[in-house]
Amino acid sequence: MGEKIWDFKKGKIGEFFEFFNEVMNLKLFSIGDSRLTLGLLLTLVISVIILFIISEWTRRILVNRVLKRYKIERGTRQSVGTIVKYILVIAGMFSILQTNGIDLSAFGILAGALGVGIGFGLQNITNNFISGLIILFEQPIKIGDRIEVGDITGDVIKISARSTTVVTNDNISVIIPNSQFIDSQVINWSHNDRKVRFNFMVGVSYKENPDKVKEVLLEIADKNDNVLKTPAPDVLFDEFDDSSLNFILRVWTSEYVAKPRVLKSQLYFEIFRRFTEENIEIPFPQRDIHIISSPEKLNN
Repeated sequence: MGEKIWDFKKGKIGEFFEFFNEVMNLKLFSIGDSRLTLGLLLTLVISVIILFIISEWTRRILVNRVLKRYKIERGTRQSVGTIVKYILVIAGMFSILQTNGIDLSAFGILAGALGVGIGFGLQNITNNFISGLIILFEQPIKIGDRIEVGDITGDVIKISARSTTVVTNDNISVIIPNSQFIDSQVINWSHNDRKVRFNFMVGVSYKENPDKVKEVLLEIADKNDNVLKTPAPDVLFDEFDDSSLNFILRVWTSEYVAKPRVLKSQLYFEIFRRFTEENIEIPFPQRDIHIISSPEKLNN
C-alpha cells in the first residue's frame, strides 16, 4: 500500500516537473541563432537584477570605505564609484549574454537600427549621456561643488548619466541636462577648494578720513567669525564718485560660499552700527539747484 502511494506521488511530481520544463522551454522568439525561451528570459532578468545589486553594493563600498581611507574628496569618490559601476554593468551584461548562449552578433542589427533612431530623435539623450561621461572623467564639477550655470546657482548633489541635480538656497532641486555643463559657461565657486573671496562696496562722505574708514572696516571683518583670518581681509580705495568716496571690503570665507548675501547682511549691519558710533557719514545723492532770474523779469 505504501509503495503505491509513493508511486502515485512520484508520478504527480514527475508530471509537474515535465510540465514546468515544457513551460520554461517555451520559445518566445529568436535572436540570430539563439532561441529565447521563457526560462532563459527569467534567467536573464534575475541575472541582470543581481548584477545591478552587486554593482551598486560595490560602488558604495568603494566610495564609503575604500576611497574614504585615502582622504579623497567626496565628489571625486562619487565620480570614481559611478564610473566603476558603469564598467561593472557593461562587462556584466556581456558576460551574462555570452554565458547564456545569446548570439551577440545579432545585436549588430539592433545597433544599426538604434543608430538610425539616434539620428532622428535621440540626439539629445545621447549628447547628455556622453556629456555625463565627460563630466565623470574630467570632473569640471563634482558632488558638493557650488556652481552657477545660466540663471541657476546651487550645490551639486547628484551626477547621473543623463542629468545633474542642483539644489538652490531655497531648497529647490533643479534637474539640469549634462550637455549644458559642456556647451555652456559654468562658474564653479569651489572647483579647487571651498574658499571664496567676496567684494562688498562701501561708500562714505567726502569729509571722512579714508585711513579711519579702512581701519574700521578691517576691525569689523576681523570680528566676524565667518570671515577667514587667512587670507586676511583687506580694503581697497576704489573711486571718487559723484557724492561719495567708494571703498571695497574684500573678505574670504569657506562657510558662506553658498550664502554670500547672508554674510553681506551681517557685515553691513555691523558697518552701519560702527559708522554711527564713529560718526562716519554714509552719503546719499544730493543736488544743488541754482535759480537765476533774468534781468528783464527783475526790472518788470
